[in-house]
Amino acid sequence: MQWNLSDDRPIYLQLMETITAAIASGTLAAGSRLPSVRELAAEAGVNPNTMQRALAELEREGLLYSQRTAGRFVTDQSEQITQKRKEIAMEQIRIFLSSMRDMGYTSEQTLNLIHQAMKEGNV
Repeated sequence: MQWNLSDDRPIYLQLMETITAAIASGTLAAGSRLPSVRELAAEAGVNPNTMQRALAELEREGLLYSQRTAGRFVTDQSEQITQKRKEIAMEQIRIFLSSMRDMGYTSEQTLNLIHQAMKEGNV
């Protein structure tokens, strides 16, 4: 995983976002076992307690689950992963549309630009 962490937001939230994106994209496959907390923390360059907090939150959200002696796993509930993927996509769309509005584009103009970019093969 790519750990691009910054100081502008809590680290555990950024860890959660990175892991969630990996699950939504399929980089972390449904049902797959995660490395240990210490391994993930070392890979990300963070304190193990911070990584533990992120993983515990993802468990509460239902994206991960623990098996007492075997470790943590990505949920095998494909509909839950699909829903999270949709949520991420919708947030990206909201950000994009807000940026386009800030530049003075109407919704119709934005759609026209999207269609033009798709025809030109830019996306």
